[in-house]
Amino acid sequence: MRGGNDQQAYDRGTSLFSPDGRIYQVEYAREAVSRGAPSLGVRTANGIVFVAMSRPSSTLMEAESIEKLHKLDDHLGTASAGHVADARQLIDLARRQAQGNRLRYGEPVGVETLTKFVTDHIQENTQRGGTRPYGAALLIGGIDDGEPRLFAADPSGTPNEWKATVIGGGRSEIQEVLEEEWNDNLSLEEGIQLGVRALAAHDDEFGPGDLAVATVTADDGYRSVPEDEVGNALDAAGLTEESEDEDDEAAGDEDDEDDEAAEDDEDDEAAEDDEDDEDDEADAE
Repeated sequence: MRGGNDQQAYDRGTSLFSPDGRIYQVEYAREAVSRGAPSLGVRTANGIVFVAMSRPSSTLMEAESIEKLHKLDDHLGTASAGHVADARQLIDLARRQAQGNRLRYGEPVGVETLTKFVTDHIQENTQRGGTRPYGAALLIGGIDDGEPRLFAADPSGTPNEWKATVIGGGRSEIQEVLEEEWNDNLSLEEGIQLGVRALAAHDDEFGPGDLAVATVTADDGYRSVPEDEVGNALDAAGLTEESEDEDDEAAGDEDDEDDEAAEDDEDDEAAEDDEDDEDDEADAE
């Protein structure tokens, strides 16, 4: 009972550490992120890939109103998870900083520079009284001097650079797929296929309209991937009914070939037996 009272004494403010060194409000904010729909980022040889689950919660909801992926600048994009309103505040902050950098210095802001600007702002809300942590996490990716870079920002205000990672629900299953299948030589198309396969490890009942996909490259900048291309990626990843039917047909063809081969073997054995019987009869005569 005392342990519960001790926690209650420290979980009402973001500026108080518990005796065991924890800030409970930050942990609660992380829990809010983990209850959101997953969004992932993959760094490929050609650019950054963002894939997010954006399935409507009702058939009456307009799917286009669900915003999980956002353009920050021509060379920058972000994916969010957690409380949507909190994420939008951080995204607006990042956009203003990117625009201000262009106006002030006449050049695009660096991916790492922008990420640390946003995470410094997030961290302030874990240290100042009268506020609460942001209940959202961001993936920020883009092109720095021709090289793709991907960062994650969590409610504690910690920036980390990643090759591939996920925020939101189903993190353990999705991250396991990313760690097993990611490699340095992934193309942009292979990165999209890896992203949808990883999401399928958490929830495999989705179609092209349930996903939001975007890429950031040096040539095309930030680009939202249309639904038909997302469908092609699902086919290539073997996650659609058509691809499953093709696999079943291929397996059926193999079974038919095996059956035919087995029948041929039986015919050959029967013919050999008949020949042996004839030879025995001839010897008897």
